[in-house]
Amino acid sequence: MARYNVNFELSVEDMELIEGALRRSKSELSSQLFDESAQPANAQTAPSGGEGDEEIRRIHDLLGRLHNQKVFYRPKTAPYISG
Repeated sequence: MARYNVNFELSVEDMELIEGALRRSKSELSSQLFDESAQPANAQTAPSGGEGDEEIRRIHDLLGRLHNQKVFYRPKTAPYISG
């Protein structure tokens, strides 16, 4: 029986490419939903049923999980001053 691969070998550039593609997809879906909602009610051919909202929510959640897995630089010898 097939199993999922739990070890991935992705570079930082690969992750940036994936994040960029997800952000573009999310932006395009948001624009489509906004355009649909801006049309008069009688001009809509078929209701979307919230499928686009659900997909945007899933993309947003995935982007958040990718962000939470990043390791950000913090100096160990001196106090951290952001800025």
